Amino acid sequence: MQAPLVVFIPGFMQPGEAWAPVARRVAERYPTLCLEFETHTLEGRLDEIAAAAPAGSVLAGYSMGGRLALWAAVRDTGRFASLVLVGSTAGIEVADQRRARLAADLELAERIETQPIEATVREWERQPVFAGQSAELVEAQRPGRLAQRPADLAELLRSAGQGALEPVWDRVASLPMPLLAIAGERDARYVAAAERLAALAPLGRAAKVPAAGHAAHLERPGLVAELVLEALDGGN
Repeated sequence: MQAPLVVFIPGFMQPGEAWAPVARRVAERYPTLCLEFETHTLEGRLDEIAAAAPAGSVLAGYSMGGRLALWAAVRDTGRFASLVLVGSTAGIEVADQRRARLAADLELAERIETQPIEATVREWERQPVFAGQSAELVEAQRPGRLAQRPADLAELLRSAGQGALEPVWDRVASLPMPLLAIAGERDARYVAAAERLAALAPLGRAAKVPAAGHAAHLERPGLVAELVLEALDGGN
């Protein structure tokens, strides 16, 4: 039986190669692709995922990339062999909260367009969800963030930010493939989201990564790779 292609999908303000430490380990047993997007809208990125990931492949996404993977899966429930979501959620259900998040995202998009990319990156790096990252890890990510075009980031935030997307919690139960939802143990909000995703999916499982925050695939890449391989080996 041919091993499935594992397509790694980056988060907001990340290049696809941010997944490289995990992908290198997974590539010892499975073909891998770290997807580098060329478009900056929800529809454009879903089209790119569909073009890059043939039927029977595996989608692994982080944060916004996880939401994109989930949207791709619920749109075509029979296409993918498995899903791996890191630090991801199926959306904001409470309408008032979603409107508030949309307003915040639109304000951020406007700032991104009107300030130097260096200022945007500094603001992004100061978010509480990244507080536990080492200075070395933050520094290692900076070139990939600085390489982003402000206009592209603003367009993506307006189209695929959490405030812009309708929640798809009610669609998770329709997913026929195994779903592994991963969250760093220090990222309490997303631990709860991972557990809920796993409970809703017929073949769902949640995993907490010790000593990690929101970006568990960057903070503990070896452990995340082990979880991905364990999930894939279980399906083959």
